[in-house]
Amino acid sequence: MRVLVVVESLFGNTHAIARAVADQLREDGADVELVDAASAGPRLDGADLVLAGAPTHNLGLPTDRSRASAVDRGAQPVSSGLREWIGALEASSTPVVTFATKVEGRFSGSASKAAAKLLRRRGLSAARQGTDFVVAGTAGPLTEGETDRAREWAGTLHA
Repeated sequence: MRVLVVVESLFGNTHAIARAVADQLREDGADVELVDAASAGPRLDGADLVLAGAPTHNLGLPTDRSRASAVDRGAQPVSSGLREWIGALEASSTPVVTFATKVEGRFSGSASKAAAKLLRRRGLSAARQGTDFVVAGTAGPLTEGETDRAREWAGTLHA
């Protein structure tokens, strides 16, 4: 199985989840490519499964404005993210499963839910909304056990 993992991460927490998922999938025998959303191409050809992850900003996917706000609080700047990547994707029947990080105890919004909705709206195959992983605060860190939970989740993706 060939898996493409596309991730947007500003403080590194979503990337840590993506890396844990990719590592587990590799251990399970998958050929995995992990790329930042800003450098991911518009074609999904060759992938059997795509995983798309982002941090939750303002109850949904990050925007230019929310990214700038994160940079003001110490995040790494990114030129574009998952929202823009989805907007540039070419038509494909490759299933996409979304995931996100979100701040513990904050509201009910989710970047994974927003990404799945955007994918479906564009006519792409959002197989299902994946899961959300919890960070202790805006900059993190991930709460205890979240990378283990990410690896467990990864084990369910090829079944």
